[in-house]
Amino acid sequence: MARFTLPRDLYHGPNALEALKTLPGKRAMICVGGGSMKRFGFLDRVEAYLKEAGMEVELFEGIEPDPSVTTVMKGAEAMLKFEPDWIVAIGGGSPIDAAKAMWIKYEYPEITFEEMCKVFGIPPLRRKAHFCAISSTSGTATEVTAFSIITDYQKGIKYPIADFEITPDVAIVDPDLAETMPKKLVAHTGMDAMTHAVEAYVSTAHCDYTDPLAIFAIRMIQGDLVDSYNGDMSKRDSMHNAQCLAGMAFSNALLGIVHSMAHKTGAAFADYGAHIIHGAANAMYLPKVIAFNAKDPEAKKRYGVIADEMKLGGANDDEKVKLLIEYLRGMNDALNIPHCIQHYGPDSYPTEQGFVPENVFLERLPEIAKNAIADACTGSNPRQPTQEEMEKLLKCCYYDTEVDF
Repeated sequence: MARFTLPRDLYHGPNALEALKTLPGKRAMICVGGGSMKRFGFLDRVEAYLKEAGMEVELFEGIEPDPSVTTVMKGAEAMLKFEPDWIVAIGGGSPIDAAKAMWIKYEYPEITFEEMCKVFGIPPLRRKAHFCAISSTSGTATEVTAFSIITDYQKGIKYPIADFEITPDVAIVDPDLAETMPKKLVAHTGMDAMTHAVEAYVSTAHCDYTDPLAIFAIRMIQGDLVDSYNGDMSKRDSMHNAQCLAGMAFSNALLGIVHSMAHKTGAAFADYGAHIIHGAANAMYLPKVIAFNAKDPEAKKRYGVIADEMKLGGANDDEKVKLLIEYLRGMNDALNIPHCIQHYGPDSYPTEQGFVPENVFLERLPEIAKNAIADACTGSNPRQPTQEEMEKLLKCCYYDTEVDF
């Protein structure tokens, strides 16, 4: 038996934010990140609409990019004091992911972070509060997914929390919010969405309900992302929908080792002054993982279907896989994303010598590979890597060398 879970209500299109006026409740806590939602007036609107719905409102502000376990615990404490019956998270993936983890701790104050990370092991929520997610970026799709990514900075590891319990009750996908994204964010979140859709389509957990969502999202992203990056706001609006469809697919079909590797490399070199931003990591690793997974006959066939849907040509599946890899690398070029860690600068742009020194990468490689294999996303990858294969694959992602194993 399989399961397919989405938010009960999804409000989309211009002025979808006004749906907040209809939420029934007494107290709402708004969880938000840095200043952009306030600067563009969206936070004031959210607060005003919730008050119009008759609720008392409190803010939990300042959730950082790649939110930490510490932030989650602080937010849960604030919730325990305020006792909201609605948690409303607005922004990119970080504030929404953090709020999901806070929600678990609010409902179960005794639960540990380690217990939260047990895959599909969260006890029933909604005893105290319901959850509304409002996305401002077009990539993570956390507004419709059963996932949250939290970073343990002591270990330098990003941990996925995965459970249908944390799928939001209400998702708001309002294109006005996405129009405020800076160019770099458009690129990274867009390739995150492409990776979600591709990994969902070849995942061992894919099904008839997820396949159409993944394929249609891939076609939309192919048609819209680069133009959105170059300032076409109608394509920016369309990308906001495309990433959401990709999210619906992967929340139910799960992901693969592109995400496992991105989770485990993202904060692994933070002591050298930067993170490998999640969407950029996915963009760099996806072509390598396609080459690795295509050694599996079923995965190769499904990559061939993706290439057909994208109208890339190719006389057989081997040619189609090659053309798909080339196309994705071309997208990275168009979006100013590097091809490998060695050329990944501290500002995320391509550079001759990236911020991760070769000797440091090689020294940490065995541990990163081990952690990537243990990641929650690895189980649904079509080809299960050994420790040796994962290390070789990560080396290909560092040096931009061919995957021939």
